[in-house]
Amino acid sequence: MELLEVLDEAVAVLKAPLGKDDREQGWTDELRREVQEEISVRRSVLRRHGPGVMRRLRPRFDEWLEHEGVRPGRLQRLVSDVQRRLVDVPTT
Repeated sequence: MELLEVLDEAVAVLKAPLGKDDREQGWTDELRREVQEEISVRRSVLRRHGPGVMRRLRPRFDEWLEHEGVRPGRLQRLVSDVQRRLVDVPTT
């Protein structure tokens, strides 16, 4: 799956209301919206400026979620995958 497709999917998943399990894992509506917005911004930058800019926009979602006390689960795995893909994006 291409990076833009992954980002599109992540934004769509994060736009959906939180489930009981998500809340139990530490997610709040505000955190969900903020993470979704950050991924949306990176998606827009990628579309406008290409992959070369991604290296300068190093995401720190893992640190953010840890600071917020989010425990492992489907959304945490999704956001971690987005972070990994953004860090590993080829710049050529």
